[in-house]
Amino acid sequence: MMSIARCSTRRLAVLVIATSLLSGCATGGSEPRIVTVCPPVVEYSREFQARAAEEFGGLPEQSAIAEMLSDYAVMREQARACGQWPHSL
Repeated sequence: MMSIARCSTRRLAVLVIATSLLSGCATGGSEPRIVTVCPPVVEYSREFQARAAEEFGGLPEQSAIAEMLSDYAVMREQARACGQWPHSL
């Protein structure tokens, strides 16, 4: 009867051999490709923007919603800039 240590060693050896053989079958390059996906920027009508500005004006000073809208404006600008970069793959 084979000892547990010897059985584990064989399994490990088989696993190492199988892993090295399978890694040799890889067809892609080893360098990662970076793909940039820019989020879409929703366009709002002038009427909708005017309504939003009016509602925004009614918010109390230092409101959490006003801070969130400021962050959203930055993200919209970043998304616009992202879409303007030339994309090459």
